[in-house]
Amino acid sequence: MIDQKKIKIKFIGAAGTVTGSKHLIEFDGKKILIDCGLFQGLKELRLRNWSDLPFDVPSLDHVILTHGHLDHVGYLPLLVKQGFTGSIFGTEPTIDIAKLILKDSARIQEEDAERANNFKYSKHKPAKPLYTVKEAEAVFYFFEAKPLDQWIDLFPGVSFRFRYNGHIVGATFVELKIHGKVIVISGDIGRPNDPLLRDPMRPQKADVLLMESTYGDRIHSSNAKQNLAEVINKAIAPGGTIVIPSFAVERAQLLMYYLWQLRHEGKIPALPVYMDSPMGVSVLDVFKRHGSWHKLSADVCEKITREIKMVKKLEETARLALDKSAKIIIAASGMASGGRVLTYFEHYLGDPNSTILISGHQGEGTRGRALLEGAKEIKLRGKFYPVKANVALIEGLSAHADQSELIHWMSGLEEAPAHIFIIHGEKTGAQGLMDKIKETFGYSSVIPTSGEVFEI
Repeated sequence: MIDQKKIKIKFIGAAGTVTGSKHLIEFDGKKILIDCGLFQGLKELRLRNWSDLPFDVPSLDHVILTHGHLDHVGYLPLLVKQGFTGSIFGTEPTIDIAKLILKDSARIQEEDAERANNFKYSKHKPAKPLYTVKEAEAVFYFFEAKPLDQWIDLFPGVSFRFRYNGHIVGATFVELKIHGKVIVISGDIGRPNDPLLRDPMRPQKADVLLMESTYGDRIHSSNAKQNLAEVINKAIAPGGTIVIPSFAVERAQLLMYYLWQLRHEGKIPALPVYMDSPMGVSVLDVFKRHGSWHKLSADVCEKITREIKMVKKLEETARLALDKSAKIIIAASGMASGGRVLTYFEHYLGDPNSTILISGHQGEGTRGRALLEGAKEIKLRGKFYPVKANVALIEGLSAHADQSELIHWMSGLEEAPAHIFIIHGEKTGAQGLMDKIKETFGYSSVIPTSGEVFEI
């Protein structure tokens, strides 16, 4: 039985890992879920996507989304299938992004299941998608867009507001007031001086802080654009293709922006650049619709769209993969966990003249992480492919704040939180941030495990 005077926080996902963000807050018989994401990476994590949530879903009142990435919204179709009928709140661009992400995720799952059945490489007979496009679209009915910086009443004495957080278009941290107590959920914190996005806001008060720690143990390179040019020039010398697995939201747009700049500055050859992600193209449209959320002008958006070739159909992907001329291909997904980038891997992993350019965080158990760790072969669609291509890492392109930037974000707090929970990080990232918080502020914090419940 829940003590009616207490607030309980249950860490269902993004506890000890960077994926599957789900944080359940219970009070006065009410339930609010902050984010509802898919697990990615390690098989033991991905298997958890097939399980029902560990609480009574029909009794859940609301979902509040910090932003639209798959690891924060990707479980929503399953939530609805399990009986959720409440509201799903997000900023307008977050909802636009979430719709694209969910439909794309469902489409990839349908295609993967169909391919597994056709080529008989799945142990499941038949292989089934986690959810379908139709089930993803069923979520849209529950979305409610809310503005930045305005307190939204949920129940008597309970309200929340969204604060600008950089990271991707629409991303926020959430301030939740429950009977006078302020709970701040950081979401994914963006970077100061991002080329595309404004600097994140910083919270001033938090009785309870849920703090992301993706890069809690490291400092990003400050020369990402220069490093990108150097890697491209080195990779193009033997006439090979550069394949860049990229998250379709924001990082893809940053890569497109940098490549466009570098070509115009004469710092890289005027090679053809392809964006092979229908969703990545659609995200540029979201940028155009929500100009107040980012720094890109409509004119620059239009020029990037004109100069970078957009690949829309699967037949185009197949033809481009067979083309051995020098080129740059940006394709989702960012950790090579699925999507069209796998088709390019099938053709270019074994080519010593080609380069796989890794440009963002690679979770445990993902193909991207395996490549960075020197894997000699990679399993794709039931077959193993030798890795002979060059593998390069461009640091500093991440959409996540590094350790110093996380500490700066926290430094806006006027008083010490009574409770700090370190979430959304692997072991080293979470521990690194915990130690740095203690060293900098003298604050103690906790790294919760999956399923752990804390009473406030």
